[in-house]
Order: sequence, then C-alpha cells, then structure tokens
Amino acid sequence: MSNQHFDVLIIGAGVSGIGMACHLKSECPGKSFAILERRQSLGGTWDLFRYPGIRSDSDMFTFGYNFRPWTGGKVLADGASIKNYVAETAREHDVERHIRFGLAVKTADWSGVDKCWKLTALNEETGETEHYTANFMVGCTGYYNYDQGYKPDFPGESDFRGQIVHPQHWPEDLDYTGKKVVVIGSGATAITLVPTMAEKAAHVTMLQRSPTYLMPLPSTDKLTLALQKILPEKTAYRLTRARNIAISRFLYQRSRKSPQFMRRLFLSIIKRKVGDTADMRHFTPDYNPWDQRLCVVKDGDLFQAMKAGKAAIATDHIDRFTETGIHLKSGEELAADIIIPATGLDIQMLGGIRPTVDGEEVVMKDKVIYKNVMVEGVPNAGMIFGYTNISWTLKVDIAAEYLCRLMNLMDKRGYRTVVARDTENSRGDDTVLGSLNAGYINRAADRLPRQGTHGPWKSSQNYLEDVKILRFEPIEDGYLEFDGKRTHASQKESGGFLRPLRSALFGT
Repeated sequence: MSNQHFDVLIIGAGVSGIGMACHLKSECPGKSFAILERRQSLGGTWDLFRYPGIRSDSDMFTFGYNFRPWTGGKVLADGASIKNYVAETAREHDVERHIRFGLAVKTADWSGVDKCWKLTALNEETGETEHYTANFMVGCTGYYNYDQGYKPDFPGESDFRGQIVHPQHWPEDLDYTGKKVVVIGSGATAITLVPTMAEKAAHVTMLQRSPTYLMPLPSTDKLTLALQKILPEKTAYRLTRARNIAISRFLYQRSRKSPQFMRRLFLSIIKRKVGDTADMRHFTPDYNPWDQRLCVVKDGDLFQAMKAGKAAIATDHIDRFTETGIHLKSGEELAADIIIPATGLDIQMLGGIRPTVDGEEVVMKDKVIYKNVMVEGVPNAGMIFGYTNISWTLKVDIAAEYLCRLMNLMDKRGYRTVVARDTENSRGDDTVLGSLNAGYINRAADRLPRQGTHGPWKSSQNYLEDVKILRFEPIEDGYLEFDGKRTHASQKESGGFLRPLRSALFGT
C-alpha cells in the first residue's frame, strides 16, 4: 500500500491538536502536515462526553486559545459550545481540511536510518491499514482512554435491577425523569451531574468516600461584558485573561504556601453557601487545598439543589449493591433506579500507542520529560500536555509555539534530528501530571513519564515560568542533541523579566 509523507503528523484533533495545527499553520507556513483523528468529528473530550450538564471546569477566557478570543461573558461554557469554538477555530485557520477522520493510529516507529517516523493507522470504517511517514510527530491525544473510563468492580453489582451508566458512555435516550439517582464520586463530573439531573429526577444523591474542595463561580462575568462594550474584542480578551491567570496563580500558590489559611477560607465560603443547617462533614476534605484539583460549582447550583431538597450528599463507603440500590457500610440504604459511577478516568499515553525507536519500545515510566513537551531519548517528537492547576489550553499554546520554534531552528540550521538527552540522571518521582494526589493519577503511575528533579526536566506547573522558558529561552540549551551533537546558543536571548511577564499575561 502506498505511503503518505508529511513534514509533521499531529495525533488527535481535540483542543490540543487543533491548537498545535493553528500554530503550525501560522508559524511554520511552509510545512505540510496532517492530523490523524480516530473519531469521526473533531473536539476530543468535548465530542466524547455527552452527559447532562457537561461543561468546562476552567474559565473560558484562559481555556480559549491565545490567538482567538472567546467572546461573550460566559465563564463556564457547556460542552457543545466548546466543541463549536474549537470547530470554528479550525475552519477560520484553514486546518479542518488537514484532518483525516476515522484513523486509529496503531504503531509509531522512529527509523534512525531514514530519519523519520513510520506510522500505521487503521481505517475503522473500511478495515484497511494506511501508512504514513513524517519528519516530526506531535502527540495531542490527552491523557485518558477514550474507549473506557475507570470503574471499580462493586460487590453485588449484578444484583442491581436498575441501570448503571458510566458518564463516558452516556446513552442518548436515557430518561431519568422522576427517577431516583445515585451518582458515585465527588469530582468535577459528579459536581456537574448532580444539580443538572436534579432538575428532572425525583432525587439525586452524590455518594462520596471523601469530600472535595468546592469553589462557587458565577457563569457570567459582568466585568468582562462591560469591558467588551467599551474596548476592542482582543483587548478585552487579553485583559480578562491577565486577570484570571493572576487570580488562579495567586490561589494556587497561596494554597501551597499557606494551606491551613486557604483551607479555612474555602470552607468559610462553602458554609455561607450551604447555610448553618448543613453538615459540613460532607464539604471538609482530609487533605490540603490543591493536593487535588478544586471543583467548580457553577452559580452555586449544587447548593441550590440541596436546599430545595432535590439533591443530597452521602459520605460513606459502599458495602454492596442491592436489587434496589446501594447498601453502605454505615448500614444506610440508598434507593436508586439509576446508578452513575462517576469514578474517574483510565489514564493512557498517546491514545494507547506504544512508540518505538528503531524497534525498541519506549517505556514511558522509565523516561523523563523535557520542558514538559518532549520525552528524553525520543527523536523528533513532541507531546502537548496542559496544566493540572489552571486551564489546559494555556500550556497548549506555549508548548505549540515552542515546537514551532524548534522546527524553524532545525530548518535554519539544516538539522534533521533532535532528541533530548538526560545525562545527569535527573529522574524524579513525580509524573508528568504533577504532584496531585488524585486517584486516577496514582492508578496510572506505571504508565506515565516522570519529571526530573531540576533544570528543564522539572515541570513547574507555573504558567509565567513556562512562558519564559518556552517562548524566550534559547532552543539550543545544551540538553538537546541535533544530528547527534549537543549545541548551545551563541548568544542568549534577552528581554529581562518584564517581557515574559507581559507576554504571559497579555499573549503578546
């Protein structure tokens, strides 16, 4: 079968893949590229998840791309609106025609002899295998398994006579009107599902083993709406992004430095929302803020549903499923017609692809990440990973910019290969997803590449620091090998602190 060659192959047409393609189009206009997408539509996460109330858990003014303003005053957008935003971005930047839909990439092998990646992809509609080669490969597949989410095996599950529905596989025809629903979990999915389903269901109970830190957030930003009336669209967008980035960074850093103070602050906010009669045991985590992600409560809808008697929280452990619901270890019985295990994601790298370098498999857990965009020892390849403590897309933009800078430098110098080499044994214990103590990260520790302990191998989860590193520091830093040789920039780029700070906050 014939082979199709491109300068760059992007794996995945979600937020990261479309963002990478748009940057490639504008910053490397001479390069040929294609996006290989397994699904029949772009959007990634926002095409996959269809459960009621699906929305962003980050504000849209930082979740939007830095080159295309998110318009309107809506802070937390629904899934359909986000997918539409991504699709419109792809059309406006003429990258939609570069997407090859329905292709599941099965193998990716770097050939040191041919200096290129060789990929095979299964056309899931025809059953045929297609072959591609590329000078550079960029993984934009996110970090979880699209085929299945994580669900524990619950004792007595087969005894339950109602429906069990995982949020990742939501049936379009599911009717929960007037039904009793139990949502298992306390993460972003559960926090979204419970108040939304409570609008139609007879009653919804959120069953959690332990509470999560919650943060009420209004769905409309009145200040931004005002700015949009008096300022140009891009200016209003940049000012709002700058403000939201600064607030997010402050809350995160303050939580790490003064956890007890921030704990009291978060709990006092929740207490005001739920009222004096609520049992704060259901809202008081046993860990410090930002040891796990905060969950956003849109317009306080969860608290309103609880006050109206349409929803409740149970903090307990499951003993077993019964014919009519769930029996808890405390002895309480939760009646249910529908049980929804919002129990998390199944983490996987590169959409399940196991890349090889000259026939030898790349074992991710044994590798260390370079500047959070490349894997050491893997030539001519990038990997787009967003943030875990602020909006994912903030990292997508600057990581894509960095990879474009890298490819342009290689063209300028005539280099054919680039690979990051860790010669200092800098491998640490934290994974590429940071030090968050979330269950879905801990379960996948044996599948994720590691951060290093210092230098470019250390992932800061700090947007301002990453802007400085990825947008302004020289590409040739002595850690990268080009055509087998380490090189240093002849003259270090300058600009001081203010230039990266201005660029980080305002996207300029």
